[in-house]
Amino acid sequence: MSFAELGLSEKVQQAVATAGYTQPTPIQAQAIPHVLARRDVLGVAQTGTGKTAAFTLPMLTLLESGRARARMPRTLILEPTRELAAQVEDNFDKYGINHKLSVALLIGGVSFGDQDAKITRGVDVLIATPGRLLDHFERGKLLLTGVELLVIDEADRMLDMGFIPDIERIVKLVPFTRQTLFFSATMPPEIQRLADAFLHNPIKVEVSRPASTASTITQRLIATGREDYEQRETLRDLIRNATDLQNAIIFCNRKRDVAVLHRSLQKHGFSVVALHGDMDQHARMAALDSFRSGDTPLLVASDVAARGLDIPAVSHVFNYDVPHHAEDYVHRIGRTGRAGRTGFAFTLVGPGDEKSLAAIEKLIGQPIEWEGPTLAERPASEARPARGRGRKEERQRGGRRGGGRGEVREEAQHAPREERAPQREERAPQREERAPQRAHEGREKKAGRDRSRHEEAEAPVIGLGDHVPAFLLRPVAIKKAK
Repeated sequence: MSFAELGLSEKVQQAVATAGYTQPTPIQAQAIPHVLARRDVLGVAQTGTGKTAAFTLPMLTLLESGRARARMPRTLILEPTRELAAQVEDNFDKYGINHKLSVALLIGGVSFGDQDAKITRGVDVLIATPGRLLDHFERGKLLLTGVELLVIDEADRMLDMGFIPDIERIVKLVPFTRQTLFFSATMPPEIQRLADAFLHNPIKVEVSRPASTASTITQRLIATGREDYEQRETLRDLIRNATDLQNAIIFCNRKRDVAVLHRSLQKHGFSVVALHGDMDQHARMAALDSFRSGDTPLLVASDVAARGLDIPAVSHVFNYDVPHHAEDYVHRIGRTGRAGRTGFAFTLVGPGDEKSLAAIEKLIGQPIEWEGPTLAERPASEARPARGRGRKEERQRGGRRGGGRGEVREEAQHAPREERAPQREERAPQREERAPQRAHEGREKKAGRDRSRHEEAEAPVIGLGDHVPAFLLRPVAIKKAK
C-alpha cells in the first residue's frame, strides 16, 4: 500500500515523498483513513512505529479548508513532555512545507509573552503540555471552544506523570462534538477507562500486542555488583567493548544518578551529555541537538527521554538501572532498532533487581538472555573500601579514611591494652572528685525549682495578678438613654 491509497491530499503526498517515505507503517495504514473519515481512533502500537505521522498527515489534509481565529486554535495536541511536543512541531514543519498553517508550541521554559503573541494571531495547530496549556487558559489568553480535533498522545506516559486530572479538565473545556485521537504504547486498565470516557464509538487500531518489543533489537542482561562503583565499571567496559557502537542512550531511574554518572563518564574520557527533568529548556534542547547531530555519541538520561523521541539512528541502549515499571523498559529499548534498523539493548542487573526483572519478562512475554554469567553465577564482589555505597557504610561504623583525627583514632585502637590502661586510671580520680560536687549542685537546683513551683501553686492569682493593662483603668463614659 502507498500513501496515495490512504486518501491524503496532493500537498501532503508531495511532502511525504520529499521526506523520502514511500510506504506507510502498519499503524499509519490503518489509522489514517479513519482519521480522514472524522472517526474517533484508539491507537495502540509499540514505540517507534510511526504514531506521530499517523495523526500528523491526516490533520494536515483536514486543515487545508478553513482558517484560524484569534485565541481559538482549530486543533489541539497534548504531549507529556517538552521534547515530545517539540518533536511533533518538527513533524508539522517537515510534512507541512506545502501548507500555510500556523503552529504554536506551548511548553514550559519559554516566555509567556512570545506564546501569547502566537495565540493572539490565531493558530491552526496548538501543541502543548497540559500544565502550560492550563496556565494560558487561566490567564484568559486562550479559548478552547473552537477545537475541532483533539489528540492525546502517549496516554500511558500521561498517567505515569500524574497528568490525568489535567487531561480530564481539558477534555471538559473542548467541544463535545470534537474528533478525538487517543494514542498509547500500552493499555493498562486506567488508560482503558479514560479511552472509554473520552472517545465516542472509536475505531481501535492495534498493530502489535501491547508492550511488545521490536524483533530487530538484541536484548541482553549483564550481571553486576551491588555497589555503585561496580555498576559504573561494568558500564564503562560495555561501552568500550560494544560491537558497532555509533551512539547510545544510557537510562537511569533517578535524576541524581544521571548527574553522577554523567560526571563519572566525563572523568574517564567519554564524550557524553546529560538530559533530565530538572534542566532548563535551553540546556535540554542543546543536549538533544548535540546528540542528534553526532557531536556527542553518549546521552545519559532519565525516563524523560524514553518516550517518543525520534532519534532514528541510535545503535545501543544501556539500562544503567532496571526500570521500576515494566512498561518503561519497552519504551527505553524502543529508542534503538527503529524503522527496521538493528539495535542492541543491555540492562545491568544487580542484587535486589530480580523482582523488577521478572515483571519485565512477564510483560514482554519472553525471557531475556544473559551476556556472560547470570546474577546467581556471578562471584561475590570483594570488599573495596571508601567507594560508592561502601563509604556510607564506613561512616555508619564510625571509621574515617585519610589524615586528621581518623589516624589518631586508628592508632589508638591498635595500641596495646597495657599502654591505654594508665590513661584511664589517671582520668578516673578526677571524675571521682568532681562527681560529688556536681551531684550536690544538681540537688540544690532541683530543690529550688520544686520550691518555686510549690510557692506558685499556694499563692492564688486574682484577675490579672499584679499587672493590670492601662487601657482597662481608663474611665468609661456611659451615655444616658433618651
